[in-house]
Amino acid sequence: MSRKQQLLKRHRRNKRIALLIGLVLLLLTGVLVAWWLPLLLAVAAWLAHEAWFADHLFYSPKDDYDYQLNADEQLSLQLVEGKLSPPGPLALGDNDTLILKVRIKSSWLGRLFDPGVRILGGTADCQDFERGVQGVRYLNLTGQQVALNESRLALEGRFCRLDPGVELFILRHPDYLAKRVLVVAPHADDAELAAFGLYSQAAQSWIVTLTAGEIEAEHYRQMGLDGVEAARLKGSLRAWDSISVPLWAGVPQERCVQLGYFCLQLAAMQAAPEQPVGSREADMLDTRPFRRFNQLGLASDANGIPSWQNLVQDLVELIEHIQPQVIVVPHPHFDPHPDHVCAQQAVLEALGKTGSQPESLLYYANHLHDNDRWPMGQAGSGMALPPQLAAQSPLRPWALTVLPQRQWHKAMSLGMMHDLQPPPPFKRKIRRLIQRCLAGRHWPAFGENEFFRKAVRQHELFWVDENPSKREEV
Repeated sequence: MSRKQQLLKRHRRNKRIALLIGLVLLLLTGVLVAWWLPLLLAVAAWLAHEAWFADHLFYSPKDDYDYQLNADEQLSLQLVEGKLSPPGPLALGDNDTLILKVRIKSSWLGRLFDPGVRILGGTADCQDFERGVQGVRYLNLTGQQVALNESRLALEGRFCRLDPGVELFILRHPDYLAKRVLVVAPHADDAELAAFGLYSQAAQSWIVTLTAGEIEAEHYRQMGLDGVEAARLKGSLRAWDSISVPLWAGVPQERCVQLGYFCLQLAAMQAAPEQPVGSREADMLDTRPFRRFNQLGLASDANGIPSWQNLVQDLVELIEHIQPQVIVVPHPHFDPHPDHVCAQQAVLEALGKTGSQPESLLYYANHLHDNDRWPMGQAGSGMALPPQLAAQSPLRPWALTVLPQRQWHKAMSLGMMHDLQPPPPFKRKIRRLIQRCLAGRHWPAFGENEFFRKAVRQHELFWVDENPSKREEV
């Protein structure tokens, strides 16, 4: 069981205990006060839960974020009347990432509405944090270089206040957009969620998708298909998505490869590397049906065996063919999805079997285990650093600025993805309506899936390994 599943299990157990205690108190209220009062209180409690307590947040908002940032320059600064004024002009490049360490304390209204920090004087932004926040957080100021150097950049708390003492981290990076980039996606849409801005601008981009993503096909069963037919249809559609949608960003079909392995089976494949592992729902033991849109052939096409051995060899073959200068993979610490962890491990194993080595590895996170709303706030805002409560090792973030027009194109690419098209459950629609009315939350017009809010942002965030020849599991 993954850590996220364990946290969810504990969260649901605690919620059941709280519900039981609440029912007992309501019954006592009905007996001791008035029969109708429990009904009124029950409705009020349900509305409060949906508005303010439905988020999956597995830590206290009073906990400090803890990062060791491997920065090229670090400055202790003061906010003077809200303005951030460096002691003199800073040598800032267009590719530099700027991270500001701040201490935030929520107001009482910040327990009802999402508190955030407005960034004024440059590109307008507001980066939100947990309700009731009280601790160290990390703002992303990437793209604000000019306003910072001209001492125009101001910070303003919304439902919170900031301590005047802040720390600025400057991380200088090469121009990754000038490189040949390989994006490794565990599922169709992972490349778009994490790296559309990157792969749509890189000198040459390749996208390799590991699985067909065929499971959880309830939407297609509602069309009258049985479980196997629905899973096969969903897998075929997502395989098509992985090849066709990148064309929207100018990546031709011949530079997109779908490997056709099966969703949530990579860990089982890794446990027995030579053993074929079939689909959970599609009754398939052959990867080739989901590879039929590929223009690039692979040696494993000869047998279609869904094994870890074949997966690693596929990646070796692709890396040697593409000769990528940058490889983009999921981050196993920040993104605990089992297929995402295995994707990173498969890439590292493949790199250990070939002499073709990238200059840099870039890690991304599409799923967090301890905060299911990150990145918090509205679509179009900046991307602050994710929660990390204990520094694991020195980290080197790189934030790519995504301009509004490219954000719209990114949103349209997500809208083409079949897995993000089905409407949310009725319960979620009701919850969003309640949160909009009571908690002031808004969702974008791009689409109803939560990823339209999370992924369409002013930044795409990556974690850099610039010494891949000395790599270890991060």
